[in-house]
Amino acid sequence: MGSFWLYNQNKPHWRSNHFFMLRLLFLSFLMAAGCRQGSSGQTATTTGKPQTADTTGYYQTKQPAYDGIGRVYMGREISEVMGHLGAGWLERSERQQEERTDLLADALDLKPTDAIADIGAGTGYFSFRFARIVPQGKVFAVDIQPEMIEYLNAGKRKQKTPNVEPVLGTITDPKLPANSVDIVLMVDAYHEFSNPREMIDNIVKSLRPGGRVVLVEYRAEDPNVPIKEHHKLSQAQAEKEMKAVGLRLIKNDRRLPQQHILIFGK
Repeated sequence: MGSFWLYNQNKPHWRSNHFFMLRLLFLSFLMAAGCRQGSSGQTATTTGKPQTADTTGYYQTKQPAYDGIGRVYMGREISEVMGHLGAGWLERSERQQEERTDLLADALDLKPTDAIADIGAGTGYFSFRFARIVPQGKVFAVDIQPEMIEYLNAGKRKQKTPNVEPVLGTITDPKLPANSVDIVLMVDAYHEFSNPREMIDNIVKSLRPGGRVVLVEYRAEDPNVPIKEHHKLSQAQAEKEMKAVGLRLIKNDRRLPQQHILIFGK
């Protein structure tokens, strides 16, 4: 999904002051309320950093970076998560021009009968577009925030896309049926997963034979991409993390101006 406060402060600000103020008010509310349980199942501390207890041994903890949560997986600190207050950022009019989102569908080589899982679907920016490309297929629009599920259900009615199925997942499980999808797509979302190992384990179980996992992430290798450090991901880091769950890189499609399209298979 990405984040409406993820742009590097040393670069031009491509964000709405309105949403930035909402974010500040939201974090102030968390600080005033103290430690509380969020709808995603994560616990927000008084600093606004989501935390979960780790009993798996996959994760380490550290002092959080400004845009991180202090939780480390395979040497990478996991970034902060965007809340539903950033819905307007996902639907901003200039998004297609900035990210060339129109090129993504061609890179995925979709078939009309494909079943797609859009993980971290948010407002359904990609879910509804892809639903029209797979009219005989299906799009599982997965998000962990009930507010986003409301956006998705409203969008499904408005855009008349009955083949979109909003799914309320959790921080460890997207709640997809086993052996049900041809493509699992995560656009600027994977780097925000607080439990990436468990999520990808469950995602792999949902793949049909020949299924693909696609990460669209801002390129950490490129210092000219004006995104904060923890909201980028390098190809090498992605390969390392996907290899741990039995996935290999099939292709790095480089057609987008700022993002990798990393395509993995079993």
